[in-house]
Amino acid sequence: MGRCMTLLKLGEHPREFALRDGRKAEIRPLTADDKVRLRTFFELVPEDERFYLKENVVAPEVVKEWTEHIDHDRGIPFVAVVGDEIVADATLHRSRSEAYRYVGEARVVVSRAYRELGLGSRLIQELINTALMLRLHKMTMELVEHRERAAIMAAKAAGFIEVAVLKERVRDPEGNYKDLVLLELPLDGYASWWHY
Repeated sequence: MGRCMTLLKLGEHPREFALRDGRKAEIRPLTADDKVRLRTFFELVPEDERFYLKENVVAPEVVKEWTEHIDHDRGIPFVAVVGDEIVADATLHRSRSEAYRYVGEARVVVSRAYRELGLGSRLIQELINTALMLRLHKMTMELVEHRERAAIMAAKAAGFIEVAVLKERVRDPEGNYKDLVLLELPLDGYASWWHY
């Protein structure tokens, strides 16, 4: 039933909205036709930021897998597009294990040129709305303290709560250890503040 609800929700896209600077953007599901655009987007993300992502997002085989084998039961990917250019990527990840499927992990990457324009917040809300459609119990985000301060603030503004700081959990390219912030959003009784 969750997959059918998700596909119904995905059918309501694309959604156009105005960025804070007046430019128009649209959010829509990732498709197989996005392979080249998605790789181009991730290649433009600075290497020091890509270092912290959970996969090698510029590897052709990774992008091919993401675009050609989209599994909505495992992950629900969205992209934000301006013109013909992908400017942000957001995915709601779910475990294959039935014991953990009630929790979704949100991952959002926004192009540097499109930050502080409301795009990250809008994508977080899109993932929350999708999680609500799937009747998930909680959402989580993992962000590197200090490096991803703006993302942490956007998550908190959407209702996420900082539940833990894991000391020296990740290492930067120079070998220095960084703290990892764990955030959670309880969805039971959550009322979406974004209406379409």
